[in-house]
Amino acid sequence: MRMKKRTSKNGIYRSGLEVKVADELTQLGVKFHYEPAGWVVYQKPPSRYKPDFVLPNGIIVETKGQFLSSDRSKHKLIKAQNPELDIRFVFSNSRTRIGSKSKTTYGMWCERLGFQYADKSVPLDWIDETLPKETKESTKALLKCKRGKKQRR
Repeated sequence: MRMKKRTSKNGIYRSGLEVKVADELTQLGVKFHYEPAGWVVYQKPPSRYKPDFVLPNGIIVETKGQFLSSDRSKHKLIKAQNPELDIRFVFSNSRTRIGSKSKTTYGMWCERLGFQYADKSVPLDWIDETLPKETKESTKALLKCKRGKKQRR
């Protein structure tokens, strides 16, 4: 099944939430990378993950409307195998339950595993935050690959 692309004056995105986050970051004057050229490698069997947004300070922002079991498993593996990366989530609604019979919400799952999260927008304090040097350098490796015009202002 092919996913419908969403367009914005800032580019083409995979979801309405990604368009919203990109437009807000642009309005704030934040230079960000959308789906950078590099990949985060992890073993599942061997797999790759392409982040939604990378902020100038090295924070990786993943936007999620639905947070499927496969997404949760993937991010759990990525965190365990790439602890130097700072991956955070922006949900449409962090109070959504991970399953119809579960009491666990997306936010509770993040708290349990040590991921920071927000609803609907990237918090301003994430944009202004200074990360440790090793985190920034690990994230920069994602941006060094050449692939065209994915950097947005």
